[in-house]
Amino acid sequence: MKEANALELLTPQRHASLRMRSLGIAPTHFVPVSTREFAAAAAFCPVLFSKDAATGRFYAGAMLGMKAGENLVGTADDRGGFTPLLLQRQGFFLSGEHVAIDRSDARFSEADGELMFDDSGQPAPALRTVQRILGEIHSGSAETEAFVNAMTLGKLIEPIDISLQFSDGEKLTLQGLYCVSLDRLQQLDDAAALALFRAGHLQHAYTMRASLQQIPRLARLRDRLKPR
Repeated sequence: MKEANALELLTPQRHASLRMRSLGIAPTHFVPVSTREFAAAAAFCPVLFSKDAATGRFYAGAMLGMKAGENLVGTADDRGGFTPLLLQRQGFFLSGEHVAIDRSDARFSEADGELMFDDSGQPAPALRTVQRILGEIHSGSAETEAFVNAMTLGKLIEPIDISLQFSDGEKLTLQGLYCVSLDRLQQLDDAAALALFRAGHLQHAYTMRASLQQIPRLARLRDRLKPR
């Protein structure tokens, strides 16, 4: 998150001529996602837990690539893929009830891209899309935190090590990743399972498990894209 003093509140008076460029493929391999994104993400990539380096707390994220700086899901070879909301809002932030921007972000330009305000000073379609995305991120945060807390308190999270070998001989072992334990889910008593179901957490847990099938698919995609 950007420091508050690095941001500018977005206004038509100050930013009438400012334009926003289209998103490129973000060079990042693991991005936090909300539970509302799980189903869309799981169609393209694994949805896993990792731990925040500063706090040690679990968070859910979409694995877009196999190592730092790699995003396989955003390539043309991946049918357009899945773009997490946090990447879609690049350069934009919420400051209280207002939209703020990091003016230094490459997303913004005076020369090219779409204007953010129309002639009457109202948000243009591109900016309205970003406003909707910011709203979705904000509204989904509490639901996601509740899910992660339920999985943590129920001791339903287990580590998962991913070992891969590619056709050029490269070997990768991905560590520091976690998923929901099917064994522990199946050992829950009826009352605990019903509580998770009614809260919507059980569906998210099984979506995470189902997303593991995307690991070999991503590996094949990576193998195909590697220079020969």
